[in-house]
Amino acid sequence: MRINRNEKDFASRLRNFIVEFLSVFFIVALNGTFLVLILTTAINRGLSTSFLALIGILYLLFGCTISAFLIYFVKGRVYYNKIKAVCEAANKVAKGDFNVRAPVYFDKPKSEMDYLAVNFNKMLVEIASLENMRNNFIADVSHEIKTPLSVIQGYADLLQNKDLSAEKRNEYTYLLSEAIETLTNLVTNILKLNKIENQGIIQKEKFSLDEQMRRCILSFEEMVEEKNLTINVDLDEVSIESDKALLETVWNNLVSNAIKYTAFGGEISIALKKDNEKTIATVSDNGCGMSAETIEHCFEKFYQGDASHSQEGNGLGLALVKQVINILDGEIKVSSILGEGTEFTIII
Repeated sequence: MRINRNEKDFASRLRNFIVEFLSVFFIVALNGTFLVLILTTAINRGLSTSFLALIGILYLLFGCTISAFLIYFVKGRVYYNKIKAVCEAANKVAKGDFNVRAPVYFDKPKSEMDYLAVNFNKMLVEIASLENMRNNFIADVSHEIKTPLSVIQGYADLLQNKDLSAEKRNEYTYLLSEAIETLTNLVTNILKLNKIENQGIIQKEKFSLDEQMRRCILSFEEMVEEKNLTINVDLDEVSIESDKALLETVWNNLVSNAIKYTAFGGEISIALKKDNEKTIATVSDNGCGMSAETIEHCFEKFYQGDASHSQEGNGLGLALVKQVINILDGEIKVSSILGEGTEFTIII
Protein backbone atom coordinates (compact mmCIF):
# COMPACT_ATOMS: atom_id res chain seq x y z
CA MET A 1 0.00 0.00 0.00
CA ARG A 2 1.37 3.40 -0.98
CA ILE A 3 1.25 6.18 1.64
CA ASN A 4 1.33 9.79 0.45
CA ARG A 5 3.28 12.63 2.03
CA ASN A 6 0.27 14.11 3.87
CA GLU A 7 -0.43 10.78 5.58
CA LYS A 8 3.23 10.50 6.60
CA ASP A 9 3.18 14.04 8.03
CA PHE A 10 -0.02 13.31 9.98
CA ALA A 11 1.45 10.08 11.36
CA SER A 12 4.62 11.94 12.38
CA ARG A 13 2.66 14.72 14.12
CA LEU A 14 0.46 12.17 15.88
CA ARG A 15 3.50 10.23 17.08
CA ASN A 16 5.16 13.42 18.37
CA PHE A 17 1.98 14.48 20.18
CA ILE A 18 1.65 11.09 21.89
CA VAL A 19 5.30 11.14 22.99
CA GLU A 20 5.05 14.70 24.35
CA PHE A 21 1.70 13.99 26.05
CA LEU A 22 3.01 10.84 27.73
CA SER A 23 6.16 12.68 28.87
CA VAL A 24 4.16 15.46 30.54
CA PHE A 25 1.64 12.94 31.91
CA PHE A 26 4.44 10.86 33.42
CA ILE A 27 6.00 13.90 35.12
CA VAL A 28 2.63 15.09 36.51
CA ALA A 29 1.72 11.57 37.65
CA LEU A 30 5.08 11.18 39.34
CA ASN A 31 4.65 14.49 41.17
CA GLY A 32 1.14 13.53 42.23
CA THR A 33 2.31 10.13 43.50
CA PHE A 34 5.06 11.68 45.60
CA LEU A 35 2.63 14.29 46.96
CA VAL A 36 0.13 11.61 47.97
CA LEU A 37 2.88 9.61 49.69
CA ILE A 38 4.13 12.66 51.60
CA LEU A 39 0.64 13.68 52.69
CA THR A 40 -0.24 10.12 53.69
CA THR A 41 2.91 9.90 55.81
CA ALA A 42 2.19 13.29 57.39
CA ILE A 43 -1.43 12.30 58.23
CA ASN A 44 -0.27 9.03 59.81
CA ARG A 45 2.03 11.01 62.06
CA GLY A 46 -0.84 13.25 63.15
CA LEU A 47 0.35 16.56 61.71
CA SER A 48 -2.08 19.50 61.62
CA THR A 49 -4.15 20.38 58.54
CA SER A 50 -2.46 23.75 58.10
CA PHE A 51 0.96 22.11 58.16
CA LEU A 52 -0.20 19.52 55.64
CA ALA A 53 -1.45 22.31 53.36
CA LEU A 54 1.88 24.08 53.67
CA ILE A 55 3.74 20.90 52.75
CA GLY A 56 1.44 20.40 49.76
CA ILE A 57 1.92 23.95 48.50
CA LEU A 58 5.70 23.80 48.92
CA TYR A 59 5.90 20.46 47.18
CA LEU A 60 3.69 21.60 44.32
CA LEU A 61 5.87 24.68 43.84
CA PHE A 62 8.99 22.56 43.98
CA GLY A 63 7.49 19.88 41.77
CA CYS A 64 6.25 22.39 39.17
CA THR A 65 9.70 24.00 39.07
CA ILE A 66 11.41 20.66 38.55
CA SER A 67 8.79 19.62 35.96
CA ALA A 68 9.15 22.87 34.03
CA PHE A 69 12.93 22.50 34.11
CA LEU A 70 12.74 18.91 32.87
CA ILE A 71 10.32 19.78 30.05
CA TYR A 72 12.45 22.77 29.04
CA PHE A 73 15.65 20.77 29.16
CA VAL A 74 14.33 17.72 27.38
CA LYS A 75 12.26 19.52 24.73
CA GLY A 76 13.28 23.17 24.65
CA ARG A 77 17.02 22.60 24.59
CA VAL A 78 16.73 19.90 21.94
CA TYR A 79 14.73 22.23 19.68
CA TYR A 80 17.06 25.12 20.45
CA ASN A 81 20.15 23.12 19.51
CA LYS A 82 18.56 21.91 16.26
CA ILE A 83 17.46 25.43 15.29
CA LYS A 84 20.90 26.76 16.19
CA ALA A 85 22.57 24.15 13.98
CA VAL A 86 20.35 25.05 11.00
CA CYS A 87 21.00 28.79 11.58
CA GLU A 88 24.76 28.23 11.68
CA ALA A 89 24.56 26.22 8.45
CA ALA A 90 22.44 28.96 6.82
CA ASN A 91 25.02 31.56 7.88
CA LYS A 92 27.78 29.57 6.15
CA VAL A 93 25.64 29.24 3.02
CA ALA A 94 25.17 33.02 3.00
CA LYS A 95 28.97 33.32 2.87
CA GLY A 96 29.16 31.03 -0.17
CA ASP A 97 29.83 27.63 1.41
CA PHE A 98 27.39 25.20 -0.25
CA ASN A 99 29.07 22.06 1.12
CA VAL A 100 27.83 22.60 4.69
CA ARG A 101 24.97 20.40 5.92
CA ALA A 102 22.57 20.65 8.86
CA PRO A 103 22.98 17.71 11.27
CA VAL A 104 20.37 14.96 10.98
CA TYR A 105 20.22 12.66 14.01
CA PHE A 106 17.87 9.99 12.67
CA ASP A 107 17.67 7.99 9.45
CA LYS A 108 13.99 8.88 9.25
CA PRO A 109 12.65 12.30 10.37
CA LYS A 110 10.73 12.07 13.64
CA SER A 111 9.74 15.70 14.18
CA GLU A 112 9.19 18.96 12.33
CA MET A 113 12.77 19.97 13.17
CA ASP A 114 14.07 16.78 11.60
CA TYR A 115 12.06 17.52 8.45
CA LEU A 116 13.46 21.06 8.46
CA ALA A 117 17.05 19.77 8.57
CA VAL A 118 16.43 17.15 5.87
CA ASN A 119 14.72 19.62 3.51
CA PHE A 120 17.39 22.23 4.23
CA ASN A 121 20.05 19.75 3.13
CA LYS A 122 18.06 18.87 0.00
CA MET A 123 17.88 22.57 -0.84
CA LEU A 124 21.67 22.86 -0.44
CA VAL A 125 22.23 19.94 -2.81
CA GLU A 126 20.11 21.68 -5.45
CA ILE A 127 21.84 25.03 -4.88
CA ALA A 128 25.27 23.41 -5.13
CA SER A 129 24.20 21.70 -8.36
CA LEU A 130 22.95 24.98 -9.83
CA GLU A 131 26.13 26.77 -8.76
CA ASN A 132 28.23 24.07 -10.40
CA MET A 133 26.16 24.35 -13.59
CA ARG A 134 26.59 28.13 -13.55
CA ASN A 135 30.35 27.87 -13.17
CA ASN A 136 30.56 25.26 -15.94
CA PHE A 137 28.38 27.41 -18.20
CA ILE A 138 30.62 30.45 -17.68
CA ALA A 139 33.72 28.34 -18.34
CA ASP A 140 32.18 26.84 -21.50
CA VAL A 141 31.04 30.23 -22.81
CA SER A 142 34.49 31.69 -22.19
CA HIS A 143 36.12 28.79 -24.01
CA GLU A 144 33.71 28.88 -26.96
CA ILE A 145 34.04 32.65 -27.40
CA LYS A 146 37.83 32.52 -27.08
CA THR A 147 38.19 30.25 -30.13
CA PRO A 148 36.56 32.51 -32.78
CA LEU A 149 38.15 35.57 -31.17
CA SER A 150 41.59 33.99 -31.58
CA VAL A 151 40.83 33.27 -35.23
CA ILE A 152 39.63 36.83 -35.78
CA GLN A 153 42.73 38.22 -34.10
CA GLY A 154 44.99 35.98 -36.20
CA TYR A 155 43.51 36.91 -39.56
CA ALA A 156 43.27 40.57 -38.57
CA ASP A 157 47.03 40.53 -37.89
CA LEU A 158 47.71 38.80 -41.23
CA LEU A 159 45.66 41.37 -43.13
CA GLN A 160 47.90 44.14 -41.81
CA ASN A 161 50.76 42.78 -43.93
CA LYS A 162 51.13 45.24 -46.83
CA ASP A 163 52.88 42.64 -48.97
CA LEU A 164 49.87 40.30 -49.11
CA SER A 165 48.68 39.31 -52.54
CA ALA A 166 45.13 40.14 -53.55
CA GLU A 167 44.30 36.41 -53.60
CA LYS A 168 45.54 35.86 -50.04
CA ARG A 169 43.86 39.03 -48.83
CA ASN A 170 40.51 37.82 -50.23
CA GLU A 171 41.02 34.39 -48.64
CA TYR A 172 41.83 35.85 -45.22
CA THR A 173 38.91 38.29 -45.47
CA TYR A 174 36.55 35.40 -46.22
CA LEU A 175 37.87 33.33 -43.28
CA LEU A 176 37.67 36.39 -41.03
CA SER A 177 34.05 36.88 -42.05
CA GLU A 178 33.30 33.21 -41.26
CA ALA A 179 34.85 33.53 -37.79
CA ILE A 180 32.77 36.65 -37.10
CA GLU A 181 29.64 34.81 -38.23
CA THR A 182 30.49 31.90 -35.90
CA LEU A 183 30.91 34.29 -32.99
CA THR A 184 27.66 36.07 -33.86
CA ASN A 185 25.75 32.76 -34.00
CA LEU A 186 27.25 31.69 -30.68
CA VAL A 187 26.21 34.89 -28.91
CA THR A 188 22.76 34.74 -30.54
CA ASN A 189 22.22 31.15 -29.35
CA ILE A 190 23.41 31.98 -25.84
CA LEU A 191 20.93 34.86 -25.69
CA LYS A 192 18.18 32.64 -27.08
CA LEU A 193 18.91 29.93 -24.53
CA ASN A 194 18.91 32.43 -21.69
CA LYS A 195 15.63 33.91 -22.88
CA ILE A 196 13.99 30.50 -23.22
CA GLU A 197 15.21 29.34 -19.79
CA ASN A 198 13.79 32.47 -18.16
CA GLN A 199 10.62 32.63 -20.22
CA GLY A 200 7.65 32.43 -17.92
CA ILE A 201 4.84 33.15 -20.39
CA ILE A 202 4.09 31.12 -23.50
CA GLN A 203 2.60 33.10 -26.40
CA LYS A 204 0.01 30.59 -27.62
CA GLU A 205 -1.72 30.91 -30.97
CA LYS A 206 -3.46 28.52 -33.32
CA PHE A 207 -1.51 27.81 -36.50
CA SER A 208 -0.80 25.12 -39.11
CA LEU A 209 2.10 23.05 -37.81
CA ASP A 210 2.59 21.19 -41.09
CA GLU A 211 2.84 24.49 -42.95
CA GLN A 212 5.43 25.76 -40.48
CA MET A 213 7.54 22.62 -40.91
CA ARG A 214 7.19 22.84 -44.71
CA ARG A 215 8.46 26.42 -44.70
CA CYS A 216 11.36 25.38 -42.48
CA ILE A 217 12.37 22.63 -44.92
CA LEU A 218 12.23 25.04 -47.87
CA SER A 219 14.49 27.51 -46.05
CA PHE A 220 17.28 24.89 -46.19
CA GLU A 221 16.80 24.19 -49.91
CA GLU A 222 20.20 25.61 -50.88
CA MET A 223 22.05 23.48 -48.31
CA VAL A 224 20.13 20.39 -49.40
CA GLU A 225 21.07 20.95 -53.06
CA GLU A 226 24.73 21.56 -52.20
CA LYS A 227 24.95 18.13 -50.55
CA ASN A 228 22.62 16.45 -53.09
CA LEU A 229 20.39 15.17 -50.30
CA THR A 230 17.05 13.40 -50.70
CA ILE A 231 14.29 14.77 -48.46
CA ASN A 232 11.31 12.50 -47.76
CA VAL A 233 8.42 14.56 -46.39
CA ASP A 234 5.23 13.05 -44.94
CA LEU A 235 3.25 15.77 -43.20
CA ASP A 236 -0.36 15.34 -42.11
CA GLU A 237 -2.48 18.45 -41.83
CA VAL A 238 -2.18 19.42 -38.20
CA SER A 239 -3.42 22.58 -36.49
CA ILE A 240 -2.01 23.25 -33.07
CA GLU A 241 -2.33 25.88 -30.37
CA SER A 242 1.15 26.57 -29.05
CA ASP A 243 4.05 29.03 -29.15
CA LYS A 244 4.80 29.38 -32.86
CA ALA A 245 8.19 31.11 -32.44
CA LEU A 246 9.49 28.51 -30.00
CA LEU A 247 8.50 25.58 -32.20
CA GLU A 248 10.17 27.24 -35.18
CA THR A 249 13.42 27.10 -33.18
CA VAL A 250 12.91 23.34 -32.73
CA TRP A 251 12.42 22.54 -36.44
CA ASN A 252 15.25 24.83 -37.57
CA ASN A 253 17.72 23.14 -35.26
CA LEU A 254 16.64 19.57 -35.94
CA VAL A 255 16.57 19.97 -39.73
CA SER A 256 19.88 21.86 -39.85
CA ASN A 257 21.49 19.13 -37.69
CA ALA A 258 20.16 16.40 -39.98
CA ILE A 259 21.63 18.19 -43.00
CA LYS A 260 24.91 18.90 -41.23
CA TYR A 261 25.57 15.32 -40.16
CA THR A 262 24.34 13.57 -43.32
CA ALA A 263 26.96 12.77 -45.93
CA PHE A 264 26.78 13.90 -49.58
CA GLY A 265 23.93 12.11 -51.38
CA GLY A 266 22.31 10.99 -48.12
CA GLU A 267 18.68 10.84 -47.13
CA ILE A 268 16.55 12.74 -44.60
CA SER A 269 12.98 11.92 -43.57
CA ILE A 270 10.59 14.35 -41.90
CA ALA A 271 7.13 13.27 -40.75
CA LEU A 272 4.20 14.73 -38.81
CA LYS A 273 1.29 12.68 -37.44
CA LYS A 274 -1.72 13.29 -35.22
CA ASP A 275 -2.39 10.59 -32.61
CA ASN A 276 -5.55 11.41 -30.62
CA GLU A 277 -4.60 14.40 -28.44
CA LYS A 278 -0.89 14.12 -29.22
CA THR A 279 1.10 15.50 -32.14
CA ILE A 280 4.14 13.45 -33.13
CA ALA A 281 6.92 14.84 -35.34
CA THR A 282 10.03 12.92 -36.41
CA VAL A 283 13.24 14.08 -38.08
CA SER A 284 15.57 11.26 -39.13
CA ASP A 285 18.66 10.85 -41.28
CA ASN A 286 21.08 8.17 -42.45
CA GLY A 287 24.13 10.20 -41.45
CA CYS A 288 27.01 9.55 -39.06
CA GLY A 289 24.83 8.66 -36.06
CA MET A 290 25.80 8.95 -32.41
CA SER A 291 27.46 6.73 -29.84
CA ALA A 292 25.66 5.75 -26.63
CA GLU A 293 27.75 8.29 -24.69
CA THR A 294 26.88 11.08 -27.12
CA ILE A 295 23.16 10.23 -26.90
CA GLU A 296 23.36 10.48 -23.12
CA HIS A 297 24.88 14.00 -23.23
CA CYS A 298 23.56 15.39 -26.53
CA PHE A 299 21.11 17.82 -24.86
CA GLU A 300 23.78 19.35 -22.62
CA LYS A 301 25.00 22.87 -23.35
CA PHE A 302 28.17 23.06 -25.48
CA TYR A 303 28.44 19.26 -25.73
CA GLN A 304 29.82 18.11 -29.08
CA GLY A 305 30.26 14.38 -29.41
CA ASP A 306 31.66 14.46 -32.95
CA ALA A 307 34.92 16.40 -32.90
CA SER A 308 35.18 16.25 -36.69
CA HIS A 309 32.09 18.48 -36.97
CA SER A 310 32.87 20.76 -34.03
CA GLN A 311 33.70 23.66 -36.31
CA GLU A 312 30.14 23.57 -37.72
CA GLY A 313 28.34 24.36 -34.48
CA ASN A 314 28.65 25.40 -30.87
CA GLY A 315 26.75 22.63 -29.06
CA LEU A 316 23.75 24.79 -28.17
CA GLY A 317 21.22 23.70 -30.80
CA LEU A 318 19.90 20.59 -29.06
CA ALA A 319 20.07 22.33 -25.67
CA LEU A 320 17.73 24.97 -27.13
CA VAL A 321 15.42 22.26 -28.49
CA LYS A 322 15.29 20.48 -25.13
CA GLN A 323 14.48 23.70 -23.24
CA VAL A 324 11.69 24.58 -25.67
CA ILE A 325 10.10 21.14 -25.43
CA ASN A 326 10.27 21.30 -21.63
CA ILE A 327 8.58 24.71 -21.59
CA LEU A 328 5.81 23.40 -23.85
CA ASP A 329 5.33 20.35 -21.60
CA GLY A 330 6.27 18.09 -24.48
CA GLU A 331 8.64 15.16 -24.82
CA ILE A 332 11.68 14.56 -26.99
CA LYS A 333 13.24 11.17 -27.74
CA VAL A 334 16.38 10.30 -29.64
CA SER A 335 17.48 6.99 -31.12
CA SER A 336 20.72 6.58 -33.03
CA ILE A 337 23.17 4.00 -34.30
CA LEU A 338 26.75 5.08 -34.87
CA GLY A 339 27.46 5.13 -38.59
CA GLU A 340 23.83 4.48 -39.59
CA GLY A 341 21.81 7.54 -38.63
CA THR A 342 19.74 9.36 -36.03
CA GLU A 343 16.05 9.95 -35.37
CA PHE A 344 14.51 12.62 -33.13
CA THR A 345 10.89 12.26 -32.07
CA ILE A 346 8.94 15.22 -30.70
CA ILE A 347 5.66 14.58 -28.86
CA ILE A 348 3.50 17.63 -28.07
